[in-house]
Amino acid sequence: MFSRKIIVVCAILLLIMVLIAIFAPVIAPYDPNKDDLYNVLKGCSAEHWLGTDSNGRDVLSRIIYGARISFTVGIVAVVISSVIGMALGLIAGMAGGVVDAFIMRVMDAMMAVPMLILAMFLGAILGQGLGNVCLAIGISMVPGYARVTRGQVLSVRNADYVTAGTLCGASRIRNTLVHVFPNCLSVNIVSMTASLGGAILAEANLSFLGMGITPPTPSWGAMVSGGYKYLSTQPIIAIAPGIAIIIVVLCFNMCGDALRDALDPKLRGTLGSGKKTKRAKRTKNVKEVA
Repeated sequence: MFSRKIIVVCAILLLIMVLIAIFAPVIAPYDPNKDDLYNVLKGCSAEHWLGTDSNGRDVLSRIIYGARISFTVGIVAVVISSVIGMALGLIAGMAGGVVDAFIMRVMDAMMAVPMLILAMFLGAILGQGLGNVCLAIGISMVPGYARVTRGQVLSVRNADYVTAGTLCGASRIRNTLVHVFPNCLSVNIVSMTASLGGAILAEANLSFLGMGITPPTPSWGAMVSGGYKYLSTQPIIAIAPGIAIIIVVLCFNMCGDALRDALDPKLRGTLGSGKKTKRAKRTKNVKEVA
């Protein structure tokens, strides 16, 4: 997984961001929710490294605390979507027939709506707040896990070891949990890693549109929404949280691709770049000729 230097850099950046989120009360120089009307829209200085927003709150402190919100939403939403999606995929793949058709048509209907639009619709119904945002984003990502898991189940359920388990007297439930489900996990683990970035980005979009985290709780998306009005005078208010979003989402996507390479031998060398990939292709061609 860590054969490429860019993946090592991304993993280190993610580790740093996680540590910042965990130790936010120790690292943050100011209270992120405390207004200071005497220091409104101040520029970068020794006291406020990234300046202050329209309420006089320290931008750096809000970004540090916003990391907590982003990682919480990403992890909780992915857990919700993966648990529900994998359960539906297992049921559809193993049951087949009418049950399979019904579940997949519901998933198709959900996938017909873009994830962000579906999350906005669910967010409007559930309302604002951390828990509701996690639930809305989690439900909107369920179809992807359901379809991936169903495809894996269909390719595994007729394998020899599953048939051997049935001949030995194992029930369908035992075969599903012991033999089928573990062989579907690798693909879903990769999907979970890649979906973390998507969930964080979805939360930022919802907060930007005013349908996410309830103010004054610091959120990167809400900070971008509140700071874009001052792009001509204090651009750092919107640019700084935007850069944080870009870094986290990019690092999660890169690590997800690397994890896919590591868990699936068929994909090794196909997503790499540079001399290493070319060397791997040449070696493969030489072996085939030999």
